[in-house]
Amino acid sequence: MSTAPAADLQYTAEHEWVAVDGDIATVGITAYAAEKLGDVVYVDLPKQGSNVATGKVVGEIESTKSVGELFAPVDGEVVESNQAVVDDPTLVNSDPFGTGWLIKVRFTELPTLLSAAQYAELTE
Repeated sequence: MSTAPAADLQYTAEHEWVAVDGDIATVGITAYAAEKLGDVVYVDLPKQGSNVATGKVVGEIESTKSVGELFAPVDGEVVESNQAVVDDPTLVNSDPFGTGWLIKVRFTELPTLLSAAQYAELTE
């Protein structure tokens, strides 16, 4: 699996990726973060309808090595949490940019996020 950041996504310094479609931001952790975490065994995500704030903890990802926090990259309302990842946390490792997405948030304003090049520089 490549840990190179995808050019069509935006990133946070907390190793999350953000895909924007209209006013919905789909959020997941990057392949780099998934690799550093090791085998993910538990994921706790916010409930649909929850309000989240940029930079605040909204969930937890536990692996065989450590526990990591999931931070909201945008302000808004959670419109969907990925139940498939809660049921099968290994999706975070096997397909972090696909079926391993975590939450979808309806946002009002998109903050400044990192480009793929900026994120690649951060993780070098």
